[in-house]
Amino acid sequence: MTIRPVYTTALGGAYVGDALDLIRRLPEKSVNLIITSPPFALQRKKEYGNESADDYVAWFIRFAWEFKRVLTDDGSLVIDIGGSWIKGSPVRSVYHFELVVALVRQLGFYLAEEFFWVNTAKLPSPAEWVTVRRVRVKDAVNCVWWMSPKPHPKANNRNVLKPYSPSMLTLFETGYKAKLRPSGHDISTNFSQRNDGAIPPNLLSFANTESNSRYQRLCRQSGITVHPARYPISLPTFFIKFLTDSNDIVLDPFAGSNVTGEAAEQLGRRWLAFDLVDEYIQGSRFRFDDAVLTAKSRAPTGLLRTQRAVPAAPPKLPRANTR
Repeated sequence: MTIRPVYTTALGGAYVGDALDLIRRLPEKSVNLIITSPPFALQRKKEYGNESADDYVAWFIRFAWEFKRVLTDDGSLVIDIGGSWIKGSPVRSVYHFELVVALVRQLGFYLAEEFFWVNTAKLPSPAEWVTVRRVRVKDAVNCVWWMSPKPHPKANNRNVLKPYSPSMLTLFETGYKAKLRPSGHDISTNFSQRNDGAIPPNLLSFANTESNSRYQRLCRQSGITVHPARYPISLPTFFIKFLTDSNDIVLDPFAGSNVTGEAAEQLGRRWLAFDLVDEYIQGSRFRFDDAVLTAKSRAPTGLLRTQRAVPAAPPKLPRANTR
């Protein structure tokens, strides 16, 4: 017997429930990519719920233990996580760094690569230190940890090439002299080979300026609360292209308004979305056209069974020292 989704699309299914409970119903090695933006350890409590910085690592490890169980050997875990400030002080918490260290040292994940997402449209914050006392600049970068259960997760940067810069295009036209640079780098003639685009860096610049999307308009018309913390679709799109193949399964256990599911649907990946708040899942329907919602579904909904896995207890971690 399976657990019924709130809705399905041509490729995915969205569920309301505790992510920990739902993940425990998935078989081992059944998911190719978990990409999520969990509630951050912010000083101000949000309506969707968030843990304190001191308790964050222990809270997240319970989920990560299950993430590792359900990921395929060549799968990936991508965590978008913002930083936090020590209450009443213009200095930073290190909880998000403690999290990645715990995932590696305690659970055996590998840090495949760290990414940094720059939200170029983010407002100046925190206001006390940036716009009032003027002793800090605005905080506009999230860390994105790309983790994997094995050292060689599936990945192909040919799928995320970016257009060549104007200067590089000029260089292709005019040519250059291959030689040893002052830095010690030996730039060979292979550098002049023109491929399908440039390899992107691990600094991702995506504005988060959605204000009048179909999702937001229909939520307002229906009296449904718009999720207050949404990442831009460009972010999950990048990692889904980079780390998965067509028909792979993508999971977002803290789905919110289900931006991840929308990206996966557009890219031809099957997907699962979990969230604790019914209103957010109900509103996330508006990310999909009626034709997609009524299409014959190939969603991986049959993976969720009524019988939960009985996992071994995750390791006990010391209380985080966020200072």
